[in-house]
Formats: sequence, structure tokens, C-alpha cells
Amino acid sequence: MSRRAVIRGVGHGVPERVMHNKEFESIVETSDEWITQRTGIRERRISSDFETASTLGTLAAKEALSRSGVDPASLQMIICGTVTGDMPFPATSCLIQDRIGAKNAGVMDIGAACAGFIYSLSVASAMIESGQIDRALVVGVDTLSKFVDWKDRSTCVLFGDGAGAVVVEAAENTDRGVIKTVLLADGSGAKHICIEAGGSLHPISRLGTDPAKNTIFMAGAEVYRFAVGAMGDACCRALEVAGMDASDIDLFVPHQANLRIIKSSAERLGLPDEKVFVNVDRYGNTSGGSIPLGLYEAETTGRLKPGMVVMTVGFGAGLVWGANLIRW
Repeated sequence: MSRRAVIRGVGHGVPERVMHNKEFESIVETSDEWITQRTGIRERRISSDFETASTLGTLAAKEALSRSGVDPASLQMIICGTVTGDMPFPATSCLIQDRIGAKNAGVMDIGAACAGFIYSLSVASAMIESGQIDRALVVGVDTLSKFVDWKDRSTCVLFGDGAGAVVVEAAENTDRGVIKTVLLADGSGAKHICIEAGGSLHPISRLGTDPAKNTIFMAGAEVYRFAVGAMGDACCRALEVAGMDASDIDLFVPHQANLRIIKSSAERLGLPDEKVFVNVDRYGNTSGGSIPLGLYEAETTGRLKPGMVVMTVGFGAGLVWGANLIRW
């Protein structure tokens, strides 16, 4: 049997502060009912000034290592899916590496937004399957609340902060591990979700005089239409290349952006509610942290058990989207 990339442990890291929908009623013209009906979100976690992508990612990494019984010094690669790193450089994965004592690991960040964990796990599993490495840590984390326009009611209610991490290692003679991954993109949609300022087009050094927007812009209607099609499309493609069908899925853990998008994707696959994991009501859209945070909660609540086939799918700024099929 071929060499497989098996998930050995999962962890999470979330801010202490819980922000309920009611709080927005004094900030913008909205209501708890309006937010809940349109998004399914009731509350989210909001980072303090001292809670960052690296601090939340470190919490998730340490728990994943502890739960898997792995010495951080044995890690050979750390891959962090984030678009809200502590700094433009160095990579957030460098900061996490130092804090967990993974002195023998190479590192990289992957900027695939809400599909960051999908892309990061794909890279780690490919490196393991090829024999380049034997053990990796994959972190998905974002702190988008630090980049929202708190006067824009169409976006500020959507995002929360959080992290998840998995330890992935090589195994022989097993059917567990990452089965198939599909990665897709359409750069013509880059304009639909973006932060203009802070890169080489509108550098930080010019922010005082540059009119570029330094908060999240999202064309909601366009993104919603894209997401509804992309989520189902990625799932169907992943199943096709794996030679499987939707009936083989034991649990569906999609990116938690909007409850209506999640339900639409599940309906396209013909999945009943009991096979669909949802925590968007408690965390909102945590971008790269969304899927690994879902996997963590699914496992710790007993909904995800060894041997089960789990499908993850995500979409985000880029536009990028993709899906992983994993036997847990």
C-alpha cells in the first residue's frame, strides 16, 4: 500500500472575548435578528491587541502536538495558512516555529484566504507522500476582525478570529490519511474580496497619503453567487477524482462563512443534516482557521472518529477554492 499522510492530532486556539450580535446594534444599523437570519451567525471571537495570528496559531499548534504525543523537535515542516500574519514578513510560521521549539522544521505561509487550510494540507500531504518529509504541522489561522471596517454593516458582522492545527505524518499499510485534494482558482475575481493597502501596490509607507482602503472590501452579492457554485463544484470534483460518491462521506466540514451557503452545498451533495458540521453560529467566518477549528470541534464532540471519511471544502479571496477528502 502506498505511503499516506495521516492526521495524528488536532488543536485549536481562539480569543477570550465573545462578541454577540446585540453589540452591533450600537455600532451600525443592524439587529441580532437581521444578522442571524442572513448569515446564521450569533456570536464570534474577537482578538485583543495582544492576540495575533501567531499567538492563536501557537495555541492550536501546542494542543495538536500534545494530543498527538509528538515532540515539536521531530517536525520537519510547518505550513501556516493565513492572510492576516503578524507582519508582512517574517512569515507567521517562523514565529510559531520559535514559540513551540520546532528547531528542525522548515516553514512557509500560504496566502489562500479562507481556503488556506485546504491548500496548506495539500502541500504538506504531497511532501509526505513523495517522501520529502515524514512529519508536518499544518496551521490555519486568521484575525480578520482587525481588518474590518466597523462602519460597514455588510462585512463587520461576518468575521471572527480563530485558529486550528493538525499534526500530519507518514504511515504505511493504512487506508487512513488524505485521500484526494482539488485546488482551484479564478484570479479574475480578485477584485471581489480584497484589502488594497499594505502590499507593494499601496505600501504601508504611503498609507498616510494613499487613498487605498486598508480594511476588507467584499462585493457581497458576487461572492455569494460564486461561493454557492464553487463549494459544490469542488466537492464533486474531489469525489470524482477519488472514485467515490457523496454516500461515502461520513461527515462534511465546510468553511463556515454563511449558513445558507453551507446548506446549499450539503443539499447539492444530498447530505442529511446529521452529516453536516456547523459552528458558524458561534465563530462566524474565521477564514483560514475555519476548517481546522471545525475538525477540532467535530473530533472533541465525538462526531468525527478514526476511520470516518470527512470532506472539507473552502472558498475565499483570490478567488480560490478547493476540497480535501480525508479518512480520519
